[in-house]
Amino acid sequence: MDNSATSNPIPEKQEAEKGSLNPLIILLGILLLAGAMTYFVESGQFERNGRLVIPGSYQVIEKDSTISDIFRISERAENEAAPVSIIELLMTIPEGLERGGGLIFMVLIIGGMFGILTKAGAIDAGLERLLSMVKGNIYVLTIALMIVFSAGSTFLGLASEYLLVIPIMVAMSKRLGLSPIIGFAIVTVSVKVGYIASISNPLPLTIAQPLVGLQIFSGASMRSIFYLVFLTIGIAFMLITIRAQKVTGIVSLDINHERLSWRHGSMLIVLISSIGFLVYASNEWQWRHEALSAYYIGISILLSCICGLGANGAANAFVGGMKKVLLASILIGVASAVAVALEKGQILDSVVNQLVAMIGDGSPTVAATSMFGAQLLLDFLIPSTSGQAAVSMPIMGPIGQLSGVSPQTTVVAFLFGNGITNMLTPTSGTLLAYLATAQIGWVQWARFILPLWFIFIITAIVLLAVSVNVGF
Repeated sequence: MDNSATSNPIPEKQEAEKGSLNPLIILLGILLLAGAMTYFVESGQFERNGRLVIPGSYQVIEKDSTISDIFRISERAENEAAPVSIIELLMTIPEGLERGGGLIFMVLIIGGMFGILTKAGAIDAGLERLLSMVKGNIYVLTIALMIVFSAGSTFLGLASEYLLVIPIMVAMSKRLGLSPIIGFAIVTVSVKVGYIASISNPLPLTIAQPLVGLQIFSGASMRSIFYLVFLTIGIAFMLITIRAQKVTGIVSLDINHERLSWRHGSMLIVLISSIGFLVYASNEWQWRHEALSAYYIGISILLSCICGLGANGAANAFVGGMKKVLLASILIGVASAVAVALEKGQILDSVVNQLVAMIGDGSPTVAATSMFGAQLLLDFLIPSTSGQAAVSMPIMGPIGQLSGVSPQTTVVAFLFGNGITNMLTPTSGTLLAYLATAQIGWVQWARFILPLWFIFIITAIVLLAVSVNVGF
């Protein structure tokens, strides 16, 4: 076996940890910035019908900001605008954890489920069979995995579900003689490509399309073309990067070619079939985090019965898997605190209103591009896909109609802006959770992904122009 990729791992890990900031520190820094913004950005709000914004209803709220507000202890009066105090800023963290509770618990349960799979050896055995099938060809493996991962995202909206796949991909990357960030990028780029196109991704489409008068999942054929374009570019970027690391297409590995044991085979069959049923259930019954968590608990119990670890061993493996994603779960909640701080200072709607004013009354192509630019910036403040749709689409829809931009293209501009920004924004709880799981610093990731990020922005502008001109 070639041990060059695994030799002397401890110094390498220590060097990586020394050279990168903990993602929690980055996120807390952004939270402090959000709190500071409440002191110099005007407060204002839109009227809402439920969680949906009513276009044209924005009003400025008078606010007196003084240094003494930093240390304010008393609660503000109802409907009174005030900057966020230190105490309120601290309170946004538990409030963010509560807001992201559904996703946090789902991630923990997924972690426990994969803990059972890993402890039983099913993941390692499946990885051996996968490497055996492609005969060590890195290029074939990269293409196949990116197609599978991106399909799960573009059709089902899978994202946090891939958290436990990331350590496996990082380990596989090291074994193949590649940098750990390659394995991480194979998953992350694939997920973001899926969200950029969102052929039938229920998370954005079930909210965004009805708000502009469209049937849910309509326009899938054109978005399928966009998906193929972005996927091709993403795969090409990864293959070029792998080649730049001077790794040949085929590597020599000591791979176990034996057949899977009945336990490992049965566990992998359960895993694959459960994903297949998830496709049906998510679309048929519109499962939310609570239903998905219950589903993963059921799958975990079934895997426990098959794994051969015994009741106590399976329970310990489940708890061990949850521990591995504990930081990831905390990051999801802290990321929500940024939006909570902006809402407490009542400046989120003000920022949205100012971004919308950037669009102007130009040609449909210019208007569509401006919508895309506004969504790119807005996603930094509202990284939640469904949350951004609920805030921006009621406003973007009428603006699109006035500018000659069709409802479908308006939705595409939102999808492009949301998906591309989430590749990089440090306010994305999911991205920070990915980085924490892979033990990769945000700065290191930003340096790696920036070239593809700019390529995707240029591609999005071109595709929006095509969308406008073909009348989509």
